[in-house]
Amino acid sequence: MINEESSYSLLSKSRILVTGAVGFIGSHLCERLKADGHEVMGLDCKTDHYAPALKDLNEKCLGRIGVPLDTSDLASDDLTQSIVDVEYIFHLAAQPGVSSTTPFDLYLRNNFVATHRLLQAAKQSSCLQGFINISTSSVYGADATGDESTEPRLTSFYGVTKLAAEQLGLAAHQDNDFPCCSLRLFSVYGPRERPEKLYTKLVASVLEDRSFPLFEDSEKHVRSYTYVGDIIDGLVAVLERFDVCVGEILNIGTDVARSTAEGIQIVQDLAGKSARIERKPRRAGDQTRTQADITKARKLLDYNPTTSLEEGLREVVEWYRSQILGRVDLWP
Repeated sequence: MINEESSYSLLSKSRILVTGAVGFIGSHLCERLKADGHEVMGLDCKTDHYAPALKDLNEKCLGRIGVPLDTSDLASDDLTQSIVDVEYIFHLAAQPGVSSTTPFDLYLRNNFVATHRLLQAAKQSSCLQGFINISTSSVYGADATGDESTEPRLTSFYGVTKLAAEQLGLAAHQDNDFPCCSLRLFSVYGPRERPEKLYTKLVASVLEDRSFPLFEDSEKHVRSYTYVGDIIDGLVAVLERFDVCVGEILNIGTDVARSTAEGIQIVQDLAGKSARIERKPRRAGDQTRTQADITKARKLLDYNPTTSLEEGLREVVEWYRSQILGRVDLWP
């Protein structure tokens, strides 16, 4: 006898494309969707922006669970075959991060042009039921503490191009009723995070005696550090309640803000060693405070992130010890 919950689950299985599939969040999302019984396809052109070895590791994980990978480049390749029979698209592929060494042209190409071309292909599909664009709290600027109606005060090329990409999808919804929504993620961390990000660098510092670059005053920054598992819960909740999300922007993250100094101390305590801190000049474009206002997500999705920073960082340290340390070289 199938209960009502099981019946709904069986009826709700979908064919889903995840772009940026071998990235940090994308690989976790593919695993979760596959475990939930969906047919999942990954798309990732595997740029060499960071540690190809980590992307290779993530690709192997997806291969083991039967997620095929399309290596098309969203910004230049024909995407017709990439979206055949796809019912939902999670668009995570992007040029990430705030970096003074990354030229604007790359942010424009990989965030704006790529999103435009994927949307153009998706509009031609007779099967597509939903396009879920993954945006960022960086669209708010240095202080990301308001709700979704807060005026953006942008401070980085990354934020500028991600906001523009977000608006492409929402414009398509307004103009042609295209089924799109956009999720602004807050300070995601966890196993598989990019090597240049705070906590991967920090854990490497304490476990491998590497120098840890700390930008001026950044230890005073306060952020909604959100564990990747809680982010994935939010993404899956949007898929399950897509009808109430169409045309909407939603903040997804924890509403508990912690300082960077607290995070550093937690990692040092977990590892039993101190980081070898190397002070660096202030980095332009950095956010100084983020605290996700998730009132809307709680209302529409019953979203409730629960992982504490201590719990999440314990997982990061364990991942690095068991999967990276002495096995994979993430550093140029």
